[in-house]
Amino acid sequence: MSEWTTRREAPEPLEANDVATVTVGTIVWFALFLVQLPFYGWYSDHGHTWWIWTCLAGAGLGLIGLKYTTARRAAIRRAEAQRAADAGEAQAPVTD
Repeated sequence: MSEWTTRREAPEPLEANDVATVTVGTIVWFALFLVQLPFYGWYSDHGHTWWIWTCLAGAGLGLIGLKYTTARRAAIRRAEAQRAADAGEAQAPVTD
């Protein structure tokens, strides 16, 4: 079967606004936690309190993800600035 498939180069990864995506997801998880909190008694009576704590865990993990994506974005920007500075030094004429 592999003889019939053609090999292609992997496409470049798409860059998205990861910080905004994680922020929205974190807000949604926390909002779900707050919406379910008044019904804690009902969830407890029916053995579903894990739903509430899952939402809180999602919000907590979202905060960790927010820290990670913010640091990643800063590192990417620093690398791009360094690359641009290196390219600028390479193109600058040497004067004595």
